[in-house]
Amino acid sequence: MGERDSATRMRRSPAAFVQNAEHALHDPHLQQALRQIAAGFGGNRRRAAAALPEFEALCDAAAAIKDHTLDHLDLYLAEFERQVIASGGHVHWCADASAARQAVLDICREANAKTVTKGKSMVAEEIDLNPFLEAHDITPVETDLGEYIIQLADEPPSHIIGPAIHKTKDQVSDLFHTHHRAYGKTERLEDGGALVAEARELLRQKYIDADVGITGANFLIAETGSTVIVTNEGNGDLTQSLPPVHIVVASIEKIVPTLEDAATLLRVLARSATGQEMSVYTTFSTGPRRDEDMDGPAAFHVILLDNGRSELLDSRKRDILRCIRCGACMNHCPVYTAVGGHSYGTTYMGPMGAVLSPQFEGLGTAKSLPFASSFCGRCEAVCPMRIPLPDLMREWREDAFRTRMITRRERWALRGWGWVARRPRLYRVAADLSVRILSRLGRGRGALGYLPFGGGWTRARDFPAPEATSFMAAWRAQQDRQQKGRGDV
Repeated sequence: MGERDSATRMRRSPAAFVQNAEHALHDPHLQQALRQIAAGFGGNRRRAAAALPEFEALCDAAAAIKDHTLDHLDLYLAEFERQVIASGGHVHWCADASAARQAVLDICREANAKTVTKGKSMVAEEIDLNPFLEAHDITPVETDLGEYIIQLADEPPSHIIGPAIHKTKDQVSDLFHTHHRAYGKTERLEDGGALVAEARELLRQKYIDADVGITGANFLIAETGSTVIVTNEGNGDLTQSLPPVHIVVASIEKIVPTLEDAATLLRVLARSATGQEMSVYTTFSTGPRRDEDMDGPAAFHVILLDNGRSELLDSRKRDILRCIRCGACMNHCPVYTAVGGHSYGTTYMGPMGAVLSPQFEGLGTAKSLPFASSFCGRCEAVCPMRIPLPDLMREWREDAFRTRMITRRERWALRGWGWVARRPRLYRVAADLSVRILSRLGRGRGALGYLPFGGGWTRARDFPAPEATSFMAAWRAQQDRQQKGRGDV
């Protein structure tokens, strides 16, 4: 099987999460790359948030903006369309991925396009745009450095803001050495700066030659009909300003009411994503080139994708539509940082992907993903949009249980635990007995190498041995001591 087939199969096999994760845990190159995430993105976010006293208040305000927008989504989308048309642009409403792909193809054919440059867009990944264009003799060229790297490797992104974060520098060097020979680049480069410079040199002419430029959008502004992209490379600006046609591919929940609202969201986005105060490039685009403009596209199109989001809007999982794709949840998730994004087998990965993917892929296919969480709560704690990710994953777990998508053994185990948990006295007795047994088994070692019914845990790591008393017993003892102390006064 070729590299492309392997990558495509992994991307489209969320049902194989357990097998993918097992493979990822034993991939030394991947593990080396993943170790950089917590120290890099995670550490940068903590410092950026600590340096802004009003950061938490801004997060509250940002979440409120998105809640208000979702409450009136139809009104703001209609206003956005009016403003885009007023500025000379076009809006294409697409119910699903197939309609969105076809709309892009129709625009490209009208422009007689042979090549298109692309800025980073997870929605374009969601609708499988690149292979569709290639099948219709249109060559897409990724211009974001990370996306360019994985396009050379014929792999999907493994992170929503760092598409090639699973690649080590040596692997990137090998890719460039292999693929850039066709351009006369025969030296194998190892310096990071030199690798970036070589990619920049080769991409420069691609921008100029492209017939169409395609970007995503971090935000859509109803007030002005503007689209907003956030990059650190400037590739998005070149992609949307040099070709004669600019296509924006965005999902309907990206809308915000006003420019001021967008500014609030931008202040929390970069800090949560990369730990920057603002990204290097934050670009607002409004319609095609005007007569007095020196440059810009002659045609401006916005593809608005639903693809199941309207159903989410009317469900208990609606809060996920506040997501601004900062990636903070996956940067802090112990599962994601152990197995990487490809293990999830879907466009969206990590905690936010565990909520979105069952909606897009179907719960029957992606039922493993909501269970791929320790429920430690770190994802919710760092989410700038206050999305209760563990609760939303729990909703999917309940759906899987209710529709009998989990195994009979798991259903009986959950029913048994629920039966005991609804009987407090029995629960306390069982907890006390279990704690005493586990404590005795782990005495002298502090951990258990094997746990009955917990092989999924102990196959990968030891289970910490509990203290010799349960939490409830320790709490009661503390209450008794405090009561006795008050009585002695």
